[in-house]
Amino acid sequence: MKHHPSRLAWLTLAYGCIGLGAVGALLPLLPTTPFLLLAAWAAPKGSPRLARWLEQHPRLGPVLMAWQQQRAIPRHAKRLAVTLLALSWLVLWLGGIDPVVLAVTAVLFGSVGAFVATRPDAARPAREAARLTSASMERR
Repeated sequence: MKHHPSRLAWLTLAYGCIGLGAVGALLPLLPTTPFLLLAAWAAPKGSPRLARWLEQHPRLGPVLMAWQQQRAIPRHAKRLAVTLLALSWLVLWLGGIDPVVLAVTAVLFGSVGAFVATRPDAARPAREAARLTSASMERR
């Protein structure tokens, strides 16, 4: 029971990030990927079962495994991320946001976009990554 409070904290962080990632899939100004990556990092510390669920998820698992194993992002995810960053900034600009906020946001979004765009493309197709994930889970 000595580790129970820390386990609960990791679990809360993982589930909270999954929730924020789900909301981010619907709202243009809230990112999805960073929250899911944080959830994938925290989940094994709080719940091996939750970590397995994330790794074996048909849509999330291959992307998370590509990041964990290769620090790679699928090309379509890069395009989508950069496009959504640009559209989010455009919404702010059209909304008449203060120029200082626009400038800070442009630098922030530009930095995030540059980071995402310069990551390598995921080398393995999603099916093979999923197969490797299930094989690694069998060894555990």
